[in-house]
Amino acid sequence: VQLQASGGGVVQAGGSLRLSCAASGRTVSTYDMAWFRQAPGQEREFVVAISGIDGRRWYSDSTKGRFTISRDNANNSMYLQMNSLKPEDTAVYYCAADRHFSTVYYSSQRYDFWGQGTQVTVSS
Repeated sequence: VQLQASGGGVVQAGGSLRLSCAASGRTVSTYDMAWFRQAPGQEREFVVAISGIDGRRWYSDSTKGRFTISRDNANNSMYLQMNSLKPEDTAVYYCAADRHFSTVYYSSQRYDFWGQGTQVTVSS
């Protein structure tokens, strides 16, 4: 499975961006998928995940209510709608996929496949 993340850019605080993650190589409709982010000098951080079994979603406390994850199985893609962006959301955002079901949705170690990352910069 290859993942291609896109949609990053520069936006002012309070603005919105929509990230996309396109999968190729295999169908990922039943895979658990997630977004992580990494700011300079910091560890990779969990943002949000979506179950491949029932579509259940898990959000980090810092993004709950502002970010929305979705998937389009017909297009083998996943999206992250980010609203009310803050400067602290600035990071490289990575999409990830895992073919196995797990409740440990927040751990980067469980994900088998990763996209290359897309930069999101929020100016104050």
